[in-house]
Amino acid sequence: MWGYWVEAEREKISFFEMEDASAGEKGFLDSDYNRISFHRGYYIRARAVDHCIQDFLLKTQSHPRTQILSLGAGFDSLYFRLKDIGLLHHTVVYEVDFPSVACQKATLIKRMKELSALLGIPCSLCPKEDYKLLGVDLSELSELERVLEEAGLDNGIPTLFIAEVVLTYMENSRSDALIQWAAEHFSQACFLLYEQMHPEDPFGRVMQQHFSQLNSVLHSLAQYPDCEAQQRRFFEKGWTECSVMDMNEFFTCCTPEDEQQRVQALEPFDEYEEWHLKCSHYFVLTASKGMEPSWTPLLSNMTVCAMHSEISGLRRYGHHSVLIKPNVILTTGGFGEEDGQHCRMRNFHVLIKHAGYWKYCGSDHLPVLGTGEARLYHTVSCLSNSLALVVGGRTSPSSAGLGMLWLKFPETCNASDPDDITVELVSLQPAAEPAALRWRHSTTEVVFKGEKYLFLYGGRSAMESVLGDWYFLHNRGCLIPVGGPVPESRHSHSACSWKGGVLIAGGLGAAEQPLGSVFFLRELEHGFQWQTVETHPPLIPRYSHTAHVHDGRLLLVGGVWFHSSSVPGITVIDLMTGLCLDYTINVWPLMLHNHSSVFLPNEKELLLIGGGGNCFSFGTHLNPEPVSLSLSKILTSH
Repeated sequence: MWGYWVEAEREKISFFEMEDASAGEKGFLDSDYNRISFHRGYYIRARAVDHCIQDFLLKTQSHPRTQILSLGAGFDSLYFRLKDIGLLHHTVVYEVDFPSVACQKATLIKRMKELSALLGIPCSLCPKEDYKLLGVDLSELSELERVLEEAGLDNGIPTLFIAEVVLTYMENSRSDALIQWAAEHFSQACFLLYEQMHPEDPFGRVMQQHFSQLNSVLHSLAQYPDCEAQQRRFFEKGWTECSVMDMNEFFTCCTPEDEQQRVQALEPFDEYEEWHLKCSHYFVLTASKGMEPSWTPLLSNMTVCAMHSEISGLRRYGHHSVLIKPNVILTTGGFGEEDGQHCRMRNFHVLIKHAGYWKYCGSDHLPVLGTGEARLYHTVSCLSNSLALVVGGRTSPSSAGLGMLWLKFPETCNASDPDDITVELVSLQPAAEPAALRWRHSTTEVVFKGEKYLFLYGGRSAMESVLGDWYFLHNRGCLIPVGGPVPESRHSHSACSWKGGVLIAGGLGAAEQPLGSVFFLRELEHGFQWQTVETHPPLIPRYSHTAHVHDGRLLLVGGVWFHSSSVPGITVIDLMTGLCLDYTINVWPLMLHNHSSVFLPNEKELLLIGGGGNCFSFGTHLNPEPVSLSLSKILTSH
C-alpha cells in the first residue's frame, strides 16, 4: 500500500501496516513506485505531492542546506523514499504529528530492517541528523515553534512546508495562524497544500457527509471553498507567490502524455465520472516567498503543443504582422533574408489559411517598397475593412523615423485565390509630427465616446533612447485628457485593446532594464485614466514580446528577460484575479524576440512569425519558418 494518508487521520494506511508483506508487495523502495497499480485517486494525489517535492529539491540543489517540514505527517514514507533514491544530499526532513502517532511510527521504523538500514542507526523520535520525527500538536503554535527550534529547524535556509489533507481538520483560525507563521518566520519558504474544495455541489455534499460520519469535519471548506479563495488566503497571510490547480488540470497539464497513457492502460477502468468528479474536488497549491528564482512547480513541466508550417519568405525580424481579413495575414518590413542576402525587407508577404493550412500567397499584386522606405520596428493597424496604417519604424539606429504609410486592400476577397489578395500603397505621409518619429513603439485601437482612435505610446527615437509620451491619432484633431499614475517610459513593450482601452505590459526602461509592470488605460466619461494591474506572482520583467487578449486573459508571448533558469514562453494573466501563470514552448531552435504573432480566437491558435536577430560574434539567427501553437489546453483549463 501507499505511504500517504487515506483522506482522514483515522483512515491512515501505509506500508508500516504491511510489515509482514513481501518486499514486492511493499514497493516503497521502488524508485519507479508508480508502477504499483492502485486507485487513480491516490495515484494522482501521490504524483502531485511528489512532483512538487522533487521540484523543490531540484531547484534548491545549489544551496548548501535545505529542509522539509511535513505537518501532520502521520505514517508517510516521504523521508525513506527520498533517501532511497538519493535525493537527500543536504536536506533535513522534519515530520510533525501528535505525540502518540510519532511514538507509534518510531516503533514501526525500529521493527522494519529496511527502514533502519536507510537510517543507519537505531531510531528514537529524532533518529538521525537528516531525519527528525517530532511529537507535537500543530494547533499549539508556540509549542510547535519551541519544539522545532530545539530540533534545529533553521529559519534562514530554503524550507518546504507540506500539509497534505491536514490543515482542513484544524479550526480555521489555527490553520491560518500556522500559514502566516510560516511566511513571517522563514526568509526562503515554500508551502505545499493538498486539500478538498467545492463543498456545495452534489458531489461536495456527499464528500462532506462522509467526513462528518468519520467525525473528521472539514473546517476550511466554508471559508475557502475553491482555488481562488485558497489563493487569496495565502496572499493575505504573507506569501508573495501562489499557484493552484485542481487535480484534473494537474493530470492534464503537469503529467506527461506517455505517463497518462501508461496509467490509463494499467488496469480495466470504467469509473470515469467518479474519477473526474473526485479530481475536480481536490486541489494542489504551491506558495512561496523569498525564493530566487521563483518556485513554480505547477508550471515547470507545462508545454504548449507546436506545429511547424513550411512557409518561405518569413525569415526576418523587426517586422510586423496583422490579420487584415479572416485567414489572411499581412507581414511588412523587418530585416531578413532575400535572394540569399541579408537586407531590410522591401516586399510585402501574405499568408492565407486554406483547408486548415497556412500557405504563402505568391501574388504579383503585392507592392515593393523603395530602398529608403524599408523599415524595422514599425507598427501596422487595421483601421477599417480595407485600410491599414503603418506608423514609424527605422532604417538604421540613427534614422529620424519614416513617417506613416497607408495601405489599401479589397473589402472582400477570396482567401483561396491568391490573385484576389492585393495591397496598394495609397499615400506616403511625411513624418511632420512627433508621433511618427519613433520605432519600437505601439499603436492600439481605443474607443472614446463611441469614436475609434489609434493610441500611439512609447518607443524610442534618434534623439531619445526611450519615450514615455502618447498620442490619440484620429482623422480630426483632438485632445483627450489622461489621468492616473503615468507609466515609466519604455520601448519594446506590448499593447492590446481591451474594454475600449489599452493594456501596456513590460518593455525596456530608461536604464536598459526590463520592466515587469502592467498598466490599463481605461476609458472614463471625460477621458482616460492609467491604472496599475497587479499580478500574482509579480510578472517577470521582459521586453521584445508580443501580446493578445482572450476571454479576460492577457497572453504575453516570448520576449527577453534576465531570468536565466529559463526563457520566456507564454504567460497568461487573468485580468480579473491577477493570477499570472507561465508556460514553456518546447520548440527548438525558436528565438522568441523581435518576432510577430497573430492570435485566432475561434481556433485558439497562435501563429508565431519570424524572430531572431544579429547575435554579435555568433552571426545572425533567423527563425526558419512560422510556428503554429494550439493554446486550447491552457485557455480552457482556467
